[in-house]
Amino acid sequence: MIKFITAEETLPIRNEVLREGKLSLNECRFPSDNNEGAFHLGNFEENMLVTIASFHPQTVEGHIGSGYQLRGMATLPGFQGKGKGNQLLNFAVVYLRGQKINYLWCNARKKALNFYTGLGFEIISDEFDVPGIGPHYMMYVKIY
Repeated sequence: MIKFITAEETLPIRNEVLREGKLSLNECRFPSDNNEGAFHLGNFEENMLVTIASFHPQTVEGHIGSGYQLRGMATLPGFQGKGKGNQLLNFAVVYLRGQKINYLWCNARKKALNFYTGLGFEIISDEFDVPGIGPHYMMYVKIY
């Protein structure tokens, strides 16, 4: 089941999956977590939060209309490959389309490219390195 959740609820999974448990929960916060218009989604399996993602208004230079950035998408290891992230992202796209948002973009880890391209995202940048995390690409999908 997919629900809107708080930024606070995303922190344990952000730390475990995206930071390999190396940070404090407070260090896993994004500056945009509480921006106006920001929201966070969680996918639950029997009342257990297993997949998270955060979304905030952010346009990309050269793209027309209103945009949102996807950040911190993660699924607990035991639930990866079971469609949880796909379900959550599809829910977000439908929600954003209802808000008349034109596109969604993200900085995707290289190892997640197949996941995002499978959902219709296109690569819109050269590969770049996020220090301490690794290679990424900017990706984009038109939604409205």
